[in-house]
Amino acid sequence: MGANVTFSNLRAVVILIVVAFHSALPYLASQPPHPFAFDAPPYRWIAFPIIDRERWFGLDLFCAWQDISLMSLMFLLAGLFTPQGVIRKGAAAYLAERWWRIGLPFVLAVALLSPLAYYASYLTTATDPSPAAFWQHWRALPMWPSGPQWFLWQLLLLSGLAAALHELVPSWPRAARLIVARCDDRPLLFFAGLTSLSGLAYVPLAMIFTPWEWTSFGPLSFQLSRPLHYLLYFSAGSAIGVYGYDRSVFRADGPLARHWPAWVAAAFGCFAVWGGLTSLTMPDWNASPPAYRLAAAFAFPFACATGVIAFVASSLALLRRRSTLLDSLSANAYGIYLTHYPFVLWLQYALLGTSLNAVGKATFVLIAALVLSWAASGLLTASVRLLVHRHPGLPGNGAISDQPR
Repeated sequence: MGANVTFSNLRAVVILIVVAFHSALPYLASQPPHPFAFDAPPYRWIAFPIIDRERWFGLDLFCAWQDISLMSLMFLLAGLFTPQGVIRKGAAAYLAERWWRIGLPFVLAVALLSPLAYYASYLTTATDPSPAAFWQHWRALPMWPSGPQWFLWQLLLLSGLAAALHELVPSWPRAARLIVARCDDRPLLFFAGLTSLSGLAYVPLAMIFTPWEWTSFGPLSFQLSRPLHYLLYFSAGSAIGVYGYDRSVFRADGPLARHWPAWVAAAFGCFAVWGGLTSLTMPDWNASPPAYRLAAAFAFPFACATGVIAFVASSLALLRRRSTLLDSLSANAYGIYLTHYPFVLWLQYALLGTSLNAVGKATFVLIAALVLSWAASGLLTASVRLLVHRHPGLPGNGAISDQPR
């Protein structure tokens, strides 16, 4: 029960950080003085839809740290609960549920919410602000920007791979248990394995494609340097999940939890090293010396692993108690993830002409967008419950809440 509470609370903290990350993006000191043109490659407005004149470098540090570790943590947590579902339901039933829980919401969010959100970005540079003109420009784009929903299609793909592994290699849980068991009381061994494999998965692709480049096929976008890295973290979570996270290196009374301050300190130290080395490759990665690029690329796996482990370790130590507020935030985390982006972008657009400083604007957007998307998640969940009540053959309200069970 204690581990369940911890990971439920961690889920709440993660969604809070996700909204905070997107709320801070217009106010980064590293951004150019003017918004990115909507019709001009490389379409950087997809990542930075709103550019504000108010800036603070502290927000650059916050967003850089989250960029390193937050998504990897989300893939690891997703993998952690995957084996339970596959083993309990079987591959076919599990994939059907994943479609209702991830695939269909991805399609609806990309089709409806993404254009609604990015309309705010279009208005910052538009000569014709009408919806018809926006739709014309939107349809002329060489991709269909999905915003933060890119995580969902990749998670759906990884879920499919997990189901296929269950069917084709039924002995894999035994092998996973043997590997994870060796790390029970040796978090440093877990860190070493994670970092080594991450280096193999990430460094070659980062050197070939740069750490920052994205590509898209319609609404399916991904960062070219990280697909294997995210697969690794999802797989690591799955291996721990099949072994039992409550008795693994992630158990609440283990050495990882006891030494959480050391892991937090290591995360800050590795982030500082990564930041220093990465700054040597700025502003043009390809024009910087190969030695600098290689050093920055090798620093990433260390910064990422320590950041992820620090999140988990500190949660195991500090987030053991149940809270009504965190329970609600955790239960609505998926709905908040689906719906928060339009609120964030339109709030940022509304604040462009105000005199608030960067921290004040980012804080206001965070609070307002969190409250609004929290309420929207509640409405979605209630709607799905009503639909299921009227049509009992449909999946339950987990399609919105997506709570690990």
